[in-house]
Amino acid sequence: MKKQKESQCTQKTISLLSPLGTIQVSGCENGVHTIQILMDVAPAERSSEAPLSCVVNDSPAETSPELQRCVEWLQAYFSEPQTTGSLPFPAFHHPALQGGAFTSRVLHVLLRDVKLGETVSYKRLAEMAGNPRAVRAVGGAMRRNPVPLLIPCHRVISSSGQSGPYMSGKGNHLKQWLLTHERQRGKG
Repeated sequence: MKKQKESQCTQKTISLLSPLGTIQVSGCENGVHTIQILMDVAPAERSSEAPLSCVVNDSPAETSPELQRCVEWLQAYFSEPQTTGSLPFPAFHHPALQGGAFTSRVLHVLLRDVKLGETVSYKRLAEMAGNPRAVRAVGGAMRRNPVPLLIPCHRVISSSGQSGPYMSGKGNHLKQWLLTHERQRGKG
């Protein structure tokens, strides 16, 4: 199997402070590469009094328009999630989101079809992506999502209605927080 050569990018990283803790957004002039939720805030420290804002903590002097667009989208998501639908979406520049591979298809279907405040089962998402028998592959696609929050893998739940794992099971409390945030704050 040939390894695909990644184009040479000059990546920059912006660090944001959010109700989830620190979020790092990396990208180049072509688009967003990754979003990492660092989980540096213990769940007990998160409370209803926590500010629902997302502020830049550390940023390079110059950022690409795509990174800036991503920051603006994340800031809106945490403060007024119902407004994100009217904001321009940043471009993606990560191999997992390019081409016609199943992972890419699943992630794009999730982004396009599962709206704020909604959830979808792994099984239903497999059907929506054109392969009803690929339920486990959908789970794999969620694990490989390089841009959580933008592509809302937290909205994918088990057929029983249980929330299912998030960030390989380490971020289950974050998934619950995000789903509750969207239900409570997403009403416009």
